[in-house]
Amino acid sequence: MEYELVKLQEKKAAGLRARTNNFSPDMGMVIGGLWQRFYQEDIYGQIPGKVTGKALGVYSGYAGDEKADYDISVACEIDGTGDMPQDVTLFTIPEGNYAKFIVKGNVQTAVSEFWQELWKMDLERTFVCDFEEYQDSEMDEAEIHLYIGVK
Repeated sequence: MEYELVKLQEKKAAGLRARTNNFSPDMGMVIGGLWQRFYQEDIYGQIPGKVTGKALGVYSGYAGDEKADYDISVACEIDGTGDMPQDVTLFTIPEGNYAKFIVKGNVQTAVSEFWQELWKMDLERTFVCDFEEYQDSEMDEAEIHLYIGVK
């Protein structure tokens, strides 16, 4: 898979958070449930100070092992102002070096296939924070930028 090395500045974000791991039998329901709540309960619409119209899937708090637990947040980048809705967590996407991948296709299958291939790559990851940035609201022909923290 091809990627570009980029240096990102710190980003403030707000969204819904849960903890899971890649081998949990309910991982799909946990992550899917966050996305469902984010849009069906209009959490996205209630978050003030959005910087862009792009949704984020943020992965953090893991120990660098494919089987380790991690935090998943469904969020958006914010400017840090305004009162947040109930259950919304504020957090920071850290400044740093990231490998930027671009994936196009069906949201669910393209992203799932990306993560499966990423675990096979010899990439010097930091395992501090990785995130998906959804460029549009398309489901079948989506463009997703994936940022993987690297050393």
